Amino acid sequence: MKGHAWHARIECGGSVLGAGFLVSPTTVLTCAHVVAGDDSEGLTVSFPGRRDLAGVRATVAVHGGWAGGDTDPGDLAVLELAEQVPLRPAGFAPPGTEQGLPAPPLEAYGFPEGYDADGQIAEYRAVSAQRIADEWVQLEAVTGHGQPLRNGFSGAAVTLKDGRVVGMVAQMAAEPDVRVARMLPTDVMARYWPALGELVPALADGPDPVRRLYGLVRRAAAEGLKARPERLFVDAVGDFGPEPPPGGFDTLMAAVRYVQWEVPEPAEALTRFADRLTELLDGPAAPTGTASPATDPAAWAPILVEIDRSGAGQDQVRVAVSAYREGHRRPVDTVRLTRAEVQRYVQRGIDEAFSHLAPDADELLTFVLPRDLLDLPVAHWACSADDPTPLGCAHPVVVADGARYRSNRLRHQLGKKWQRLSTGSTTTVHRVDCDTPDHPFGLRRHLRRTEAELAGFARPPNAAPEKFEEVLNMPVPILLWSRSGCPGDAGHRAPCTGSTFLDALTARLQGVPPAELPRHVQALREDALADEDPDGHWARDIQLLWDAPHCFPGPPASTHTPVS
Repeated sequence: MKGHAWHARIECGGSVLGAGFLVSPTTVLTCAHVVAGDDSEGLTVSFPGRRDLAGVRATVAVHGGWAGGDTDPGDLAVLELAEQVPLRPAGFAPPGTEQGLPAPPLEAYGFPEGYDADGQIAEYRAVSAQRIADEWVQLEAVTGHGQPLRNGFSGAAVTLKDGRVVGMVAQMAAEPDVRVARMLPTDVMARYWPALGELVPALADGPDPVRRLYGLVRRAAAEGLKARPERLFVDAVGDFGPEPPPGGFDTLMAAVRYVQWEVPEPAEALTRFADRLTELLDGPAAPTGTASPATDPAAWAPILVEIDRSGAGQDQVRVAVSAYREGHRRPVDTVRLTRAEVQRYVQRGIDEAFSHLAPDADELLTFVLPRDLLDLPVAHWACSADDPTPLGCAHPVVVADGARYRSNRLRHQLGKKWQRLSTGSTTTVHRVDCDTPDHPFGLRRHLRRTEAELAGFARPPNAAPEKFEEVLNMPVPILLWSRSGCPGDAGHRAPCTGSTFLDALTARLQGVPPAELPRHVQALREDALADEDPDGHWARDIQLLWDAPHCFPGPPASTHTPVS
């Protein structure tokens, strides 16, 4: 018993009722049925591994709700000792450690008849990861001989060979020749005594986030921090994590416990939860540099709105909103909507995303769109139901091509192009006029030879789909066009609306650094809105595709869609 003296024996009036284990200097866990007798007020707890310690009086402080039946749930009791005991409490293993191929041998230290003074050790294994009635893990003996689990083992800790606890013995077979039993795993025990959660680590080795996070939640409560648990939950689990439960969370602690027990392999999510909560309590970390968007596109703080076909019908789209803070993506929400519902949802999602940005951040609203929706008038959408200001006038608004956003090849090439762009102060507009020949690959060859960084189009995408397709499939990071540009009708006269747009664009972009274009285009939209003839202003319908991969890292790989 060296080092494991926390194994406890539960007694009453000189009779042994069962087993238990010490989890704090004054707290012992056991089964509710062990202490269910009428004389439970005379409970004492002793520790066979330390015979020099006298029995300590105990009372039932928490009852798991067990109703008395053999298969009733909630068979857990928390005993409060009348005084502290000088023993190191039990340590716990991460949930699910009892599973494996092969399953590791497990031990239980109990007090069956004939061995109630010193106890016996039984060796068992978990049969399956499948829970019985979502409550118990089934155990069976490692061998056909040795100590079976019998009366006196109820409430005993089930441990790995190194002594770390994975559960508690709760039920045993009534037949003497059947060597099976059931244990309550630690996550089920925590349903009935939530304070156990702080004692169960998420990682077997290395710094564990659990105790840190529980401490931060207590601090947040003491300081009266106003934070939405659902928002922190989404930050923690990421784009492809589970949805919050119906009704959300009443408290921060409820969100933490949901992540701890319901998210598979929760260590990373718990760490992100703790990091985000630390930011809210202490403020953002001090900036490490003084880069500005004028010199470095990565200095922008993007709010990303991804719109894509959902696969559930022509009118159904998937919309995901997220924010970037110090290069880390913070998901806001992912939903499936009809096309008519998108604008209202995006207004709310963008407003929510702003709460994730640092106070001094330069926001960049980026719409990642399918190729056939690149001309969507997102810059004209109102800021909110109460504020009719166009988004493109209130904030820098750009679009990005969804296919390029998901292409590692093109993102790599675009990243190299931006490295070259960062060494210069201006860029040149390479015109794609309405009379540019549609020769296959001709435009591609011209833009590649001239090392084009910005292409201006006289026609919108629906009027020149082949040209846009050709340019989007090569690393030209910046594209500009007018949504009301030249329609491309045969025999139209020059100058047309498209050429007029390109003439004005070339003049106005002279000397503008590439990384500053989103802000510059915002100013052009404001000029158009304030013009005496806003509908006739050349920049009224300007659309900017601005592809800087190091500004917003790409999406994580996934084998499934998070929207059912």
